[in-house]
Amino acid sequence: MMKKYFQTAFLFLLIALVITACEKDIPVDEDGLLITTRTECAVVNFELLGSDFVTVRSKVPVIDTLAQTVQVEVLFGTDLKNVYPQFTLSSDCKLDPKIVGKVDLSDLSNPKVYTVISGNRNIRKPYKLIIKYQ
Repeated sequence: MMKKYFQTAFLFLLIALVITACEKDIPVDEDGLLITTRTECAVVNFELLGSDFVTVRSKVPVIDTLAQTVQVEVLFGTDLKNVYPQFTLSSDCKLDPKIVGKVDLSDLSNPKVYTVISGNRNIRKPYKLIIKYQ
């Protein structure tokens, strides 16, 4: 009986040690994303999907990392009130504002601005999304 007690106590002690050993001070941001030392901060690729999740681009997007613009040409007649923009960013970056669903990009005279935030969360670069019809 005493042996069973020690085995159980040892097992609980071992579990407690494993749990506390796994707790480390891993830096994460308010979204639960890992904060790294990376300073790169850029849009690498861009896709624009319609409400049927099929691309509405008519050409490859033009991404200018110096001017911080993304220019995309869409098919004539595209409903820009219900589109899904998808950004591919440099490693460990994040986008602000977050895109969580359909977006209204129909106001072509006021291009939407998305900010790319670096992995170390210290560098912020606003990218203007310029949309034109084919």
